[in-house]
Amino acid sequence: MTNEATKTGERPETIRTEGGIKGFLAATEIDTRLLGMLGALALIWIGFHLYGVIVYDFGAFLTPRNLWNLSVQTSSIGIMACGMVLVIITRHIDLSVGSILGFTAIIMGVVQVDILPHWLGLGHPLIWIIAVLCGIALGALIGGFQGALIAYGQIPAFIVTLGGLLVWRGAAFLVARGETISPVDATFTLLGGGPYGSVGALGSWIVAGLACAGVVGLLLRGRSQRKKFHTPLRPAWAELFLGALGCGAVIGATLLVNAYPWPRGILRRYAEAEGITLPEGGLFISHGYAIPVLILLAVALVMTVVMTRTRFGRYVYAIGGNPEAAALAGINNRLMTVKIFAIMGGLAGLSAVVASARLNSATNSLGTLDELYVIAAAVIGGTSLAGGVGTIYGAILGALVMQSLQTGMVLIGFDAAVQQLVVGSVLVLAVYLDILYRGRAK
Repeated sequence: MTNEATKTGERPETIRTEGGIKGFLAATEIDTRLLGMLGALALIWIGFHLYGVIVYDFGAFLTPRNLWNLSVQTSSIGIMACGMVLVIITRHIDLSVGSILGFTAIIMGVVQVDILPHWLGLGHPLIWIIAVLCGIALGALIGGFQGALIAYGQIPAFIVTLGGLLVWRGAAFLVARGETISPVDATFTLLGGGPYGSVGALGSWIVAGLACAGVVGLLLRGRSQRKKFHTPLRPAWAELFLGALGCGAVIGATLLVNAYPWPRGILRRYAEAEGITLPEGGLFISHGYAIPVLILLAVALVMTVVMTRTRFGRYVYAIGGNPEAAALAGINNRLMTVKIFAIMGGLAGLSAVVASARLNSATNSLGTLDELYVIAAAVIGGTSLAGGVGTIYGAILGALVMQSLQTGMVLIGFDAAVQQLVVGSVLVLAVYLDILYRGRAK
């Protein structure tokens, strides 16, 4: 629209599109890279399932149990991948996130097992809260310290975080003396998932209702903003399609997690503890959404808002696009670098909460090699190593692709060596495809 149209208050035009697939994509404004990742994910899922059907006469991949476990396993890597997007967008790298995860997990274990019970008493309700806050705060402090060395010490991020990879892993070993710290607080373990660490069928439908309301609200707000600033509107049918697609995906995911029941052994112990008599056909209690998955979704929502709706997010993309121009525009690149690495460290601490709660213990080896999977998830999700390009939802999809590959290869019996070959090949292929995509976009 021209400035004259804006001044006269004319109604904004509707996006003009052609027919066919190209016109459909233009009207709905769906990211083609997102479609590519979803297509690759579908091929992986269907391929592993069909392999199981052909070889073992039973497909174990596309089942509620496996997909529910897959979502929980993706949570830890996905949380850290949300922070790695910011780091890579600004042309840095962080090789220390796995070690930060391991170190903060050990510290949280010591706090819960050796320190707080002596002060507050065993089983005090504040123990898990203090432990979680300590883990996130410690991770943010470590990340901020490394960011300061990079920004103000002018030491390359590769060297600082490579040193951090070794330092924090060694520090974890010294703190725990190589021992496993267990068991952690009973409430803390719920943050790792499992039958008790899920919100059940009713809670899942409440989450689904809020998510569907959010989808509709975002579409309405987006249309209102387009009218306000006189930018072309999507056709009404495209808005309806996007709303139906988003709500359909939420409802489908909710039906899936609610289709996975509690195991019989846990159900029997629960019935005995609650004084419930099990009927002959047994009880069907749904897991619903696991708490780690809800944590991941909350992190993704917050980080997406930060990256798309705040000045901080605009600064991140500006620095990644052209650091010199960003500095000339008045952006404090050094302070931004400290903040970005502090966020990355804090998310590593939050990921340590999920990982250690899931194991009900803290071990020195926790998070080993996670840094490679986190970087791979971000890159596979479309974050460019050249800087300036990346999305939060892409990183989460990348984490899901990585975890799907690992889970599928375990189910069909591939050994660890083959798994490493496949994951490494996929990472190289993802970078190559990113180079081709950026070349065609120019």
